Amino acid sequence: MPRFHLGDRVDSGVAWLVAHLSWLFDAVKTVVEGMYDGLDAVLTFPEPLLLAGILAVLAWWLRGLTAGILAFAGFALVDSLALWDEAMSTLSLVLVATVIALVISLPLGIWAARSKAVATALRPVLDLLQTMPSMVLLIPAILFFGMGVPAGVVATLIFALAPGVRMTELGIRQVDAELVEAAEAFGTRPRDVLLRVQLPLALPTIMAGVNQVIMLGLSMVVIAGMVGTGGLGGAVNEAIGRLDIGLGFEAGLGIVVLAVYLDRMTGALGTRISPLGRRAAARARGTVWTYRPRPAVAVVGVVVLALVAGGMNVFGPSSGTAAASASDVGRGKKITIGYIPWDEGIASTYLWKELLEERGFDVTTTQYAAGPLYTGVATGQIDFQTDAWLPTTHGEYWKKYGDRLDDLGSWYGPTSLELAVPSYVKDVDSLADLRGHAAEFGGRITGIEPSAGMMGLLKDKVLERYGLDGSYTVVDGSTPAMLAELKRAYAAKKPVVVTLWSPHWAYSDYDLKKLKDPQGAWGKGDGVHTVARRGFADDHPEVGEWLKDFRMTEAQLTGLEARIQRAGKGGEQDAVRTWLKENPGLVEKWVPVAADGQKSRAAR
Repeated sequence: MPRFHLGDRVDSGVAWLVAHLSWLFDAVKTVVEGMYDGLDAVLTFPEPLLLAGILAVLAWWLRGLTAGILAFAGFALVDSLALWDEAMSTLSLVLVATVIALVISLPLGIWAARSKAVATALRPVLDLLQTMPSMVLLIPAILFFGMGVPAGVVATLIFALAPGVRMTELGIRQVDAELVEAAEAFGTRPRDVLLRVQLPLALPTIMAGVNQVIMLGLSMVVIAGMVGTGGLGGAVNEAIGRLDIGLGFEAGLGIVVLAVYLDRMTGALGTRISPLGRRAAARARGTVWTYRPRPAVAVVGVVVLALVAGGMNVFGPSSGTAAASASDVGRGKKITIGYIPWDEGIASTYLWKELLEERGFDVTTTQYAAGPLYTGVATGQIDFQTDAWLPTTHGEYWKKYGDRLDDLGSWYGPTSLELAVPSYVKDVDSLADLRGHAAEFGGRITGIEPSAGMMGLLKDKVLERYGLDGSYTVVDGSTPAMLAELKRAYAAKKPVVVTLWSPHWAYSDYDLKKLKDPQGAWGKGDGVHTVARRGFADDHPEVGEWLKDFRMTEAQLTGLEARIQRAGKGGEQDAVRTWLKENPGLVEKWVPVAADGQKSRAAR
């Protein structure tokens, strides 16, 4: 059967939408960003424990005293893990996505309940939304709305849309038909039948749908973190990228706290606003632990908390004005740096964050996968990244986006790509030696992210050049998964062959052999380049010059990487400051300024 190029048609359709409906996408992006920024500002304005108290009072009103105490304890735990801002960012993203999803799904559900034709037309669309892998939704979201929160919100609401439609339709259809007929017999208008009979009786089912929308939204935040939404999803992705079990557990626990709170609150709210639920609650006998105050009491509690907090000055601190200095070249200008969670990328990114902040710039750093990172720089949403391996490893990205990027030069090199085995593996010293040892390795080469340039080179060129493509299978995965497999095999003294590159800290932690490449299949070593959005150096000429002149030696790079590894998560910036103090003169060498705040040419 001839190949039907559906993917090409989809690509053409998306390109047409981007070209002709960019005004619509920009409008949606503006609305979404405005909603998110406003809600995030509200949630992060008070001190964490104050907001935790307000949320606990809400839980007390809806579910009882026990729920209030547990809610406060849960949010206090999130604050103690230093993840409060990330949690509020995630909560803002989920709430914005939920509100928009409900605005769309509730009317569609009502329409589907009242029209079989609409229900029939919607069913395959909803099936597609619920079964399509969630990561696929990020691809058009990035193209339509760019990197960051708007793409994450749109992908999340699309993923969570279907349960809202289905449960609304189901709830209305389950209302007793005799009740509807009785209302119509008394001359009730169709609109009043819907508002006064069907919707009140369907509220428990509809609220279950709202609950599912929220839960699916929370399940999507980790994946949405791949496009720079930040929050707890970004922390989980960062933990995955670094194989940091502790950070991953802490961020995951924060998501659990939010999920349990929102699940319990939406369930209780459905009971509160449902006529049947209110009558059941009125008949129930309570104890002190299940006592729920009247709404007025809850409001008074919130007001008292706010007044006490105001009197104790526990609202967010007011921002002061930093004094200007001769080295304040940036004067608060914003710069965004993206990075791939590779060690040299983390080290160089946080080094430049510190250097630029010392020169007065306001710097934001965000972790991405390679594909979204290049997309973000090419579209101008990220100013630059310092970990472009060119011309080989990231050659495909440069081929796709190079006309929209500025190469500011190589700051480290040459690098090398290789396959590596533990030193205890005998008689395997080169790629050619692998051919006769496939059974020993189970015919598997443990790879990293399939989007990585070295993976394409390995599959398309290296295996074929050495006659390995019939006896070995390259296992796609991720850098952390590859390192975990190496760690397990090394501890058990089992044979394993993995994809690695130099420089990499694994060579210092494990005794490994780089397999020789006598035929040069991997090609010559890359340089690690700084790649910026088109026009960045013109907008920030001082920074452009600094980046072009920047160089690091292997001793400097590995020393900084080691310092950051010892510092652990959250200590990157302090590690960079400590390392710079141990290496005096580097700040003045890499980001020189004259006394008047202008770049000193003589210092170069």
